[in-house]
Amino acid sequence: MDRPPPRTDPRRTSWYRQVGRRGWTAFAAAWGGYVLDGFDFVLITLVLTEVRAEFGLDAVQAASLVSAAFVSRWLGGMLLGALGDRYGRRAAMTASILLFSLGTLACGLAGSYGALYAARLVVGLGMAGEYSASATYVMESWPERMRGRASGFLISGYSIGTVLAAQVYSQVVPALGWRWMFYLGVLPALFALWMRRALPEAEDWEEAIAETAARPNPFRPLFTRPDGTPSPGRAALHLGLAAGAFGALLVLFTGRAGDAAWPLALCAAGALGTLALRLGGPDHRVLYLALTVTVFAGFLYTWPIQALLPTYLKTELHYSAGQVRDVLFWAGFGTAAGCVLAGFTGDRFGPARAYALTLTASLAFVFPVFAVHDDLLLLGVLLFLLQATSFGISGLLPRYLGGHLPVERRASGLGFVYNVGALGGAVAPLLGARLAEGRPLGQSLAVLTFGLSLLVVLLIGLDVPGRLHRLADRRPS
Repeated sequence: MDRPPPRTDPRRTSWYRQVGRRGWTAFAAAWGGYVLDGFDFVLITLVLTEVRAEFGLDAVQAASLVSAAFVSRWLGGMLLGALGDRYGRRAAMTASILLFSLGTLACGLAGSYGALYAARLVVGLGMAGEYSASATYVMESWPERMRGRASGFLISGYSIGTVLAAQVYSQVVPALGWRWMFYLGVLPALFALWMRRALPEAEDWEEAIAETAARPNPFRPLFTRPDGTPSPGRAALHLGLAAGAFGALLVLFTGRAGDAAWPLALCAAGALGTLALRLGGPDHRVLYLALTVTVFAGFLYTWPIQALLPTYLKTELHYSAGQVRDVLFWAGFGTAAGCVLAGFTGDRFGPARAYALTLTASLAFVFPVFAVHDDLLLLGVLLFLLQATSFGISGLLPRYLGGHLPVERRASGLGFVYNVGALGGAVAPLLGARLAEGRPLGQSLAVLTFGLSLLVVLLIGLDVPGRLHRLADRRPS
């Protein structure tokens, strides 16, 4: 009698073989989109001094061009995330890359500050969808026990895109001018669209749709009463809140708020907080709000350096374009290496513990980075270590956030809480610019990064969102 073939023990199979061809195909397509995402998004930070000189902008106006993409991200995350939950992750991925590619082209064609700001709003819409749809797609295509690696490896693509942008900047801008950076940023989008046309759908999403036999509608809580019946009044209220939040943020981040800045900021925060509570529904409202606050703090600690490092290098250290390229090369690859490391540590120790421990280690490098002036190699090495342990560990954010959210609302939930929280990235460069009005820019960046990193260590290390969710979910016995 023939014996059946022996079964393969998954524990003895290399992890990359366990991912399978389908999982790696999904990863390759999403990672390519993230490379383009990083390339297109950081272009404005690289050419900020050139744009400022051409349009005659002050420091706050120039910083607002970085912030502009964050103003629209929450809306793009909500809309494209809902598209991903209802019609599949592939559709949302394709729509997102089209949006931020068109926005990048419009940046190159802009003839004024207003036109460039509007183009950056479009970039933000597309970037939001790219994050939520691609991250959800890859994680749902990989085995559960390897989703930390899926998350970290994927986010590394963004860092590679920033490195490529820095390399192109040093060659293109001195010869052709800043606009050509944006023209070149559009071309690779064609490849990404071609690559995504025949992708398989995410397994988790297909299974969830098959089980329920209905496509989810993440916006239902905004337009219906608790019993599920339509409510025109609730629909009008929530549309008004969305419009009010967008308008308030637009005024705030174009520097037109004047004495009304704080009231407008509070109105925007209240409107977005209310939308988070309503989108979460009765079972997840506290979770949505707590995750949003956590991501907001995460962007506050990473984006002062991300947005204003090129400006610091050029204005305070007086580095040439080639030297800026070299420093950003170290920083970008440090972030990429940190994302890859985060994938392994997240699977080994859990995303919350790995995040908190690594971010705590990053505090040792913050002030030394800004103490180095003339030693390019030492500055590069310190930035590599800082970005690997601070910005790099944020590669676990999709895993951390997605692990709290149900499959049928994962793309919309991740898209909303991450991209509303990403408004911290809009606040960070403006805050850094404001602080630098009374002290050196490098000192301001160091203080912001150190203090806010400590806050995130507490929020994620203690899993404050999860604890609050469990506390709110308790019912009297």
